[in-house]
Amino acid sequence: MSKVFLIDTNFKPLNPIHPARARQLLRSKKAAVFRKFPFTLILKERLPDVEVEPLRLKIDPGAKTTGFALVNDSTGEVVFAAELQHRGFKIRDALTSRRQLRRSRRNRKTRYRAPRFNNRKRREKWISPSLQSRVDNIITWVKRLQKFAFISAISQELVRFDTQLMQNSEVSGVEYQQGTLAGYETRQYLLEKWGRKCAYCGVEHVPLQIEHIQARAKGGSNRISNLTLSCEKCNLKKGTKDVKEFLKKDPKKLEAIIKQAKKPLADAAAVNTTRFTLLATLKATGLEVETGSGGLTQFNRVQQNLDKTHWIDAACVGKSTPILKFKGVKPLLITAKGYGTRQMCGTNKYGFPTRHRSNKQIHFGFQTGDIVKAIVTKGKKIGVYIGRIATRSTGSFNVSTKAGLVQGISYKDCKVIHHKDGYAYAN
Repeated sequence: MSKVFLIDTNFKPLNPIHPARARQLLRSKKAAVFRKFPFTLILKERLPDVEVEPLRLKIDPGAKTTGFALVNDSTGEVVFAAELQHRGFKIRDALTSRRQLRRSRRNRKTRYRAPRFNNRKRREKWISPSLQSRVDNIITWVKRLQKFAFISAISQELVRFDTQLMQNSEVSGVEYQQGTLAGYETRQYLLEKWGRKCAYCGVEHVPLQIEHIQARAKGGSNRISNLTLSCEKCNLKKGTKDVKEFLKKDPKKLEAIIKQAKKPLADAAAVNTTRFTLLATLKATGLEVETGSGGLTQFNRVQQNLDKTHWIDAACVGKSTPILKFKGVKPLLITAKGYGTRQMCGTNKYGFPTRHRSNKQIHFGFQTGDIVKAIVTKGKKIGVYIGRIATRSTGSFNVSTKAGLVQGISYKDCKVIHHKDGYAYAN
């Protein structure tokens, strides 16, 4: 079970404690709840002479999800784990939509004029907002965890996919098609791209081979867009046949494979673009930063026979990885939500106005994004609901819970347990 963070009256981080010990402190009123996510207690007395063990924060950055793990290097105990879901692709889509609407409006409403001056100069080492948000999310949580735990070092997975190698690989021969010469970068990327299953029959949990969609004998190349994963049976059955001929009786499967093969390397590009920006920002914290490759992460995980999840991958990052102990650890699931929108006019998908948004965000002491506990004792919605709220000026709120959206909850039945901070949480 994940341990509970503990700080003293001076907000100094102490050693994380077992949940049973945390319950004792709360029952005896020696401590109070300081923060709900991540769950943190604050002592009601000062402990100046307590020796605090250093922890290592391990990070496995991803395009969509980043894994975190706090590991005690001396004991190998994982005291905290989390998975952070980014909103980078949502930001990209929102900016693309805005750009399209503005361009359309300019073409309809204004005449062309030459630019007067360049007032949009980008700062040095600028990266796009959708990528910057990933870095900012990670740094936010690094700084947040530093407040609740004594972190002495950081381990970051720096290199995951070498896109240049994948696009221009020169390996050839029968062994490559069977996977013995296929590099880690290509194989690992294909495993994620094709969902770790055979592209032709969909079988999982079997040895998969790297297969050319258009066979080399028929002019196919080693480009990543021409590679897929296949079980041995399908690989032998297809042989050097053209994929259109092989799947002529299953046009839907053919269409899906061709569409998936043409997908750009968006996830890999996002990770590669932000990795050194993230590294520089982590070094700016003044902590010792260790880097490791995706191959080393996989090696550490396989050696200890661990499942593949984002937070376990994070715990396996770097050469410093000890024999890990994480019995009962339950990761905190974090989703980046942002702080809302400044848009005052709501539009439909075509850009036409449909509603007006009020500039007043706080209603009856609540604001959209707060996590509340609603106890309803009468009416059709009797029960206890915990989740993020969407406020209305009428006082009738919506609560997003694990089970789904609950509408029409009165503000009188709600109590804030965690104020809006741009993230949603689940255990």
